[in-house]
Amino acid sequence: MRPFRALTYRRRDPGHLARVSSPAYDLVTPEGRERLVAADPHNVVRLILPLVPPVPGYEAGAGGGVEQAAATLRAWTAEEVLERDHEPALWLYEMAPPDGAPATLGWLGAVALPEAGSTAVLPHEDTFPLAVEGRRALLAATRTDLEPIVLAHDPEEQVEALGRNVRSAEPVLQVDDADGVRHRLWRVVDPAVLAAVSGGLARTAAVIADGHHRFAAACAYAREGDAGPEPAVLALLTPMGPGGLRVEGIHRVVPGLGFDAAVSAAAAGFAVTELPVADVATAAARELADPGAPGLLVTDGTRLARLHHPAPDVRDAVPAEAPVAWRGLDVVLAHHGLLRRLWGRGDAPGELVIAHDLPTALAEARARRGVAVLLRGPSPAAVAAVARAGARMPRKSTLFVPKPRTGLVLRPHDD
Repeated sequence: MRPFRALTYRRRDPGHLARVSSPAYDLVTPEGRERLVAADPHNVVRLILPLVPPVPGYEAGAGGGVEQAAATLRAWTAEEVLERDHEPALWLYEMAPPDGAPATLGWLGAVALPEAGSTAVLPHEDTFPLAVEGRRALLAATRTDLEPIVLAHDPEEQVEALGRNVRSAEPVLQVDDADGVRHRLWRVVDPAVLAAVSGGLARTAAVIADGHHRFAAACAYAREGDAGPEPAVLALLTPMGPGGLRVEGIHRVVPGLGFDAAVSAAAAGFAVTELPVADVATAAARELADPGAPGLLVTDGTRLARLHHPAPDVRDAVPAEAPVAWRGLDVVLAHHGLLRRLWGRGDAPGELVIAHDLPTALAEARARRGVAVLLRGPSPAAVAAVARAGARMPRKSTLFVPKPRTGLVLRPHDD
């Protein structure tokens, strides 16, 4: 990790930062994009999602959209909406949840892209080629990292101690997001601290927690030779385990598959128990919060069933040659045993809708006259085990939370 000359909004009061910042691009729905655009003419969503999509699940692609983002970025810089730091810095980033739970603390900087075969930064999820290309095209047009990826690194006591010391001062940036998470950032330029943080993190390895498509896009862009002699990606590094991120599941919605048909087909490979519920949202949330509850959950937004005790032929749908850590994941069983083997559905965006939270999954299932498969998140240790075994989860398997706010710190590539 190395310091960089950041690009930030000139106005730094919390109210303004709340209006111009955004969730990560892949969490913004078309309706959410319009709300962000209406909140402020300089909202960063105009850069990360420059085109209004005709359908959900779109990506910014090549052509006018990314060029529009690049032109907007140049205009905001010329108009001093955004301003450039004069000297390189690392940023300490704290995310404190509203419930009083311990805050997540990490370091934001330019992380060198690893060489082929390196195990310094390990992905754990598959990517979708069109999504990677969309991010690469945006990167090439803007020549700026518009939002960070997130890495979970091996614990490192010196780095954590340095963070605690820096946090005793007043932050440079502060904003509360829509979920009540308080984001606070400190700009660090002390050469001794910078060297100690970089040196400490160099002794660790990391797993990609968020931003697989952006990481793949940065690697693809670097291979084109336009990323400079020391290609890097903007990344927030948080520790694995205590003081780091939590992992939640990401749900799947299958359009056009009715509840009765879904349960009937699933019964060929699972024991099925329909759960009598007055409020499916409350019941599903309770089930997902219980790590000891068995099986997968299926709902059409009104009814709820548990699929448990998979039959041997369903388990056999999971590739036996894959690492043990990978074969034991709920998301793997759901994809190979349920979606593919029993329901005959693939993983392409047209066949499957990704829902990052329970309310969205229920709403999408109702709107699309289909069913949602509700999944519990794996533990951080399980994610790390899969990555270190060289395996990949299905795309969009994990939701690491809390997430950094997009738009607070950008990294131009001439850092």
